[in-house]
Amino acid sequence: MQHFLSVRNLSANTIETILERAEVIGGTREQHTGRYFAANLFFEPSTRTKMSFVVAERNLGMDTLDFHTETSSTAKGESLYDTVRTYESIGADLLVIRHANDNWCDELGSSISVPIINAGSGKGEHPTQCMLDLYTIKQEFGAFQGLNVAIAGDIKHSRVARSHVSALKTVGANVYFVNVPGFMDESLDIPSLTMDEACTMCDVVMLLRIQHERHGNGACDTTSYLEKFGLTIERERKMQNHAIIMHPAPVNRNVEIDTRLVECDRSRIFQQMENGVAVRMGIMDYLLAERSVFV
Repeated sequence: MQHFLSVRNLSANTIETILERAEVIGGTREQHTGRYFAANLFFEPSTRTKMSFVVAERNLGMDTLDFHTETSSTAKGESLYDTVRTYESIGADLLVIRHANDNWCDELGSSISVPIINAGSGKGEHPTQCMLDLYTIKQEFGAFQGLNVAIAGDIKHSRVARSHVSALKTVGANVYFVNVPGFMDESLDIPSLTMDEACTMCDVVMLLRIQHERHGNGACDTTSYLEKFGLTIERERKMQNHAIIMHPAPVNRNVEIDTRLVECDRSRIFQQMENGVAVRMGIMDYLLAERSVFV
């Protein structure tokens, strides 16, 4: 595997291999011999993804090359391709990229020799978030086969949902959407549940925020969203004893989820964030070991 751009073509064996690598390496600080550079090119805002990559890179003994759009040559009109080629040319061993374009991976994947990790592509995919969520689910249940996973919220604008549909099916889980009027994606052929049904029958209820920044007509009215479509205290009480709550964050408290549930006993939201470091270490180590950069 040269790059980590999508989960769509990953086999169940490859997914399991990366998760196992994350489990082994995640609790360590492996200082690889030699000097290696990772460039974090974030063209969109990020807290969890960017910072967990920085921590993961430093845990692996890598130097981080930061990037800020306002002080880079992109402010002068430089293309994404030329920016990436610049970092490749000056010696970056690995590139982590987040960009608003849904299809930027198609532009770069075949023309860049150093490994690229997709840290978010518009509404397209978010494969490392998907992997850390799978890791969290495996920690909880030990396996994926036959698990019922509901993804609820702004499906239409969610790169997280697109990655999860593919990967969860690959590892044998059953995927359902809790669709909200106006936020449905008809291109994804996934059975639908109401939020009440999801809470009653599913092992995992994964919530998504309303992505106001991707709505062309501006922010949506969320006055009654929680009561109609979100995870309320009353709905949480219908969940099975073993069921868990997940959310890729950032969380809009009291919109998609009652704020009292964000850190309740069945919530794994902050555990997901913690797992992000281990999983991203595992992915980077996997890519660089294949290229014999890490030995």
